[in-house]
Amino acid sequence: MSDDERHAQANALLGTTATTRTKIGSADSERASRRWWDADADQYHQTHADFLGVDSPGGEFVWCPEGLHEGDMEFLGELTGKSVLEIGCGSAPCSRWLAGRGARPVGLDVSMGMLTRGLAAMDRGGPLVPLVQAGAEALPFADESFDLACSAFGGVPFVADSALVMREVARVLKPGGRWVFSVNHPMRWIFPDDPGPAGLTATIPYFDRTPYVEVDDAGVATYVEHHRTIGDRVREIVGAGLTLLDIVEPDWPEWLDREWGQWSPLRGQIFPGTAIFVTAKP
Repeated sequence: MSDDERHAQANALLGTTATTRTKIGSADSERASRRWWDADADQYHQTHADFLGVDSPGGEFVWCPEGLHEGDMEFLGELTGKSVLEIGCGSAPCSRWLAGRGARPVGLDVSMGMLTRGLAAMDRGGPLVPLVQAGAEALPFADESFDLACSAFGGVPFVADSALVMREVARVLKPGGRWVFSVNHPMRWIFPDDPGPAGLTATIPYFDRTPYVEVDDAGVATYVEHHRTIGDRVREIVGAGLTLLDIVEPDWPEWLDREWGQWSPLRGQIFPGTAIFVTAKP
């Protein structure tokens, strides 16, 4: 199933009729994301489960459509015995992979549909991971609860107040802990969401931070995605009291001929599609 076909099914379920760019607050943004990922959970996994290792017994930890794997990159560092919060875990293949490496992960996601898919995967065997339904802007955990935190595309691009997410992660991290998250590369905002030649022409100002919103006939948001520049991300990280250790912009690998939404070999050979921010709490 192509991404266009998958999106068409979710949009039909939600009654999406139009797209716009408009300001939207945290509550409406979170509500839209919860409804979208509930509606899209089955079709999303039909398209992407194999690549993400969702149905492998031990899960996998893939950071991005370029295929970077935590087993190779080791952005999180030592895992054995470490408590880990995964934000936007979806069906939790990353958390399950972490558990298989001796970590003690907790997966958090706003969508019960996605979490249910993760529970089904765990029912078939492999590590068991506790899953929590909650938004990223109000983490339901005590201060200094986790050694590590991570998010592979699952949360940060979909929240209205990503600076608050950074502060919340800093709050629940223990001193010395790492917070690593991947997002669609900010420069991608200026190009149409198209993996082909039409996606190579800049059409939107990089500095326009107005969210992309899909709505139904009543104007209710059914899908929301938020844009921040590289500088915005850095300021949010530093403003939360975290230390920025690295920004990774993956090359498109020669072996990968797969398209994923706007990600494609054509675009990936010209400009980055992903940014991975590696941070630590002093």
